[in-house]
Amino acid sequence: MNLSDQLSITTRENPTKTAYVFQDQETSYQELEGSITKFAASLRELGYEKGDHIALVTGNSPYFIIGLYGALRLGLTVIPINPIYTADEMSYILKNGDVKAVITMDLFVETFEQMAHDLPLIEHYIIAETSPDADWQNSKLSDKMKSFTSLVKEGSLQFDRPTIDEEDIAVILYTSGTTGAPKGAMLSHKNIYSNAKDVADYLQYDTNDKVIAALPMFHVFCLTVSLNAPLMNGGTVIIVPKFSPQETFRVASKWQATVFAGVPTMYNYLLQSSEGHTEDFHSVRLCISGGASMPVALLKEFENTFNVMVSEGYGLSEASPVTCFNPLDRPRKAGSIGQSIWNVENRVVDELGEELPPGEVGELVVRGPNVMKGYYKLDEETAVALRDGWLYTGDMAQVDEEGYFYIVDRKKDMILVGGYNVYPREVEEVLYKHPNITEVAVIGTPDPNLGEAVQAFVVLNEASAVTEQELVDYCARHLAKYKLPTSIDFLDELPKNTTGKILRKSLRQRVTY
Repeated sequence: MNLSDQLSITTRENPTKTAYVFQDQETSYQELEGSITKFAASLRELGYEKGDHIALVTGNSPYFIIGLYGALRLGLTVIPINPIYTADEMSYILKNGDVKAVITMDLFVETFEQMAHDLPLIEHYIIAETSPDADWQNSKLSDKMKSFTSLVKEGSLQFDRPTIDEEDIAVILYTSGTTGAPKGAMLSHKNIYSNAKDVADYLQYDTNDKVIAALPMFHVFCLTVSLNAPLMNGGTVIIVPKFSPQETFRVASKWQATVFAGVPTMYNYLLQSSEGHTEDFHSVRLCISGGASMPVALLKEFENTFNVMVSEGYGLSEASPVTCFNPLDRPRKAGSIGQSIWNVENRVVDELGEELPPGEVGELVVRGPNVMKGYYKLDEETAVALRDGWLYTGDMAQVDEEGYFYIVDRKKDMILVGGYNVYPREVEEVLYKHPNITEVAVIGTPDPNLGEAVQAFVVLNEASAVTEQELVDYCARHLAKYKLPTSIDFLDELPKNTTGKILRKSLRQRVTY
């Protein structure tokens, strides 16, 4: 079984049921199923075949859902990409991922024009029209452009599905690596189907559920918990193009939402904007938090304010992503990421891979049908991450006597900005390319709104004169906004140990909170 086939089954069982709501317009499962089939047929007419790679670069919209499921129905491998990435960041993924076609929106045509000369393998840019004023037809890429709307409208419903094996690669999720270059986690049809099913069943999704999709759909948290899982069991997805407390409260009230999923930063914003809006969440039976540890005080205050349970969970791209959730039928433990979901096994192990007893801190490892096949074109990195059937997460954790897991520390040096992973090395690599910089080190510092912020320490050339704002502007040309340093300190030298290793702990001690 795979997501595409499961959607067809759900459609046969609930043809007139609302599959999603977008801009207050409802679309039934039958309508969605037809659009997916016709889009898949049109992709085939364009010459795409099972196994080809196609990138999905859109905001939260029906284009994402139809593009994803249509490509999967044809047996293509989908690579979702953050649409706010710079041309440099996006170009790397498109080239490394051997992408042959891109599904995107007219808003992002200019970005693709900037990198077109560097992407000769891309045969088509499939453009979703969002603005009547967009003039993408006159783009220098117009000879490669196709209208998303036309492909859906003109596609045939007479579509012979290819045979898809559950071990075929369905999605490649690029996740930042400690080397600075993103790594593509290869997820099979079995991986993403099993995790969506297990999450849907564990969280008791059914046809009455209406799940708010306010997290970005390209992110695996939203992809599984807010999109694939509700569609698995006949629920309704309420699409929020861009998160804001006001819009979230509005759609929750108007459409009687039952589930909301978000990162702690989003819960903080909702809480700060709660005056006059607590009743808007009266239909919500469950809130789900992930992406970063949620402060216990915030969790409890949110639950008390909105009278709804918040279930914290844990996941990572390499596991499709969910491995743990706080159960709904047993006590929720504040500060815990919960217990292993069905069909997934979590353990805490020592450096030799031996399981540790409750209470002892070690590395969290995961095993199950949701664990990736490996990193795309990175055999050595795959061998490090996957050992003896287990995925080594790099996160330090402990487990109690009742099987509740607790994350003690994050992956070494990783910075979490509003739920997004930022690795210092990636920012450092950009700054190192600046001609006036000889040394640089990046750390995370606490931020009241985003959880953490990026702070850089740089050593300039002896006779250099460059300002903090000039360096931030330089980074902005190469990095997404959430990766940008919010503060840059100039030092005469970076603290190091006797072997020359930069002492990040010393840098953290310099920061005044």
